[in-house]
Amino acid sequence: MYMSSTQKRSWTFSNESELITLRTEANAQYIERHREDEAAVKAGDMSRFFLTAAEERCLVRQFELHLRDFCRRFQPPVPRAVMGAAFHYFKRFYLRNSAMDYHPKEMLVTCVYLATKVEEFNVSMAQFVSNIKGDREKAAEIILNNELLLMLHLNYNLTVHHPFRPVEGLLVDIKSRGSLRDPERLRPGIEEMLERVYLTDAILLYSPSQIALAAILHAASKINENLDSYVMDILIGPSGREHLSGLIEAVRCIRSLIKCIELPPKDQMRMLEKKLEKCRNQAHNPDSYVYKKRMLDMIDEDDDDDERYLYTKMIRDQSANDEALLGVSKVHSPAA
Repeated sequence: MYMSSTQKRSWTFSNESELITLRTEANAQYIERHREDEAAVKAGDMSRFFLTAAEERCLVRQFELHLRDFCRRFQPPVPRAVMGAAFHYFKRFYLRNSAMDYHPKEMLVTCVYLATKVEEFNVSMAQFVSNIKGDREKAAEIILNNELLLMLHLNYNLTVHHPFRPVEGLLVDIKSRGSLRDPERLRPGIEEMLERVYLTDAILLYSPSQIALAAILHAASKINENLDSYVMDILIGPSGREHLSGLIEAVRCIRSLIKCIELPPKDQMRMLEKKLEKCRNQAHNPDSYVYKKRMLDMIDEDDDDDERYLYTKMIRDQSANDEALLGVSKVHSPAA
């Protein structure tokens, strides 16, 4: 149940100000840790070298679009719950982590990969990386190296409650107790709303049932139908009138967030991506010497307590077993 879940307890916030504060703190902490880095010192002007909290937010929003598009193109097609869980993980991760520390393009695919496991959508690593352009062996290594890190930063709170089930429950209730003719007409508007809601912070602020109701009311307005009497007289009823104002406000805010989705200009995004490449943490950049040396040191480490290395090895072995069971051969990089 959502009300007793870690999603409600740890990942549902009171207002947008809390989210802004967390993201601003993550940005400031990264800058404080790296202001003495050689590249930052050479740049001189710290405000121009590092991304601001607002610039980070623009970047992360852009990569949320990439996450959505990646899931849309994925073969075999992923269930909605996989995309929904991946969005939750991605948004939660960047509440307390800076995009300068962990590049969104690498965490994006890791979030989707973890979501396929949690939502029991069984694909092997070979099948997964076949959906990624470029060096697929390198992509697999990045995902495996980041998977445990992602779970740690999510506090292992991996179960996600989605609005899809509440939507189905509300539709059944409208059919049985409401007066709306053919409630199935609402589905296109519901699907449109639910897809857009993941591009907002609504999933960090409101319950799945509130989002589901907002989607149904949005869909009803799209076909010029009114469900106010159903909500007030049947769904809420006389005994729940004290909660009505709060519910109306939640629905209003969710719909407002959907309307306020803004995409930054492409030229601005290119500038921010170039800026990110200069100020990102090289210890977490798979193309950097620092990162490659750290990986080699971990592999050469004889200490059996090296949890991260052992976990990566375990996942590699599991992936190989999955591929054997599924009859899928290993996918090599195009350059191989």
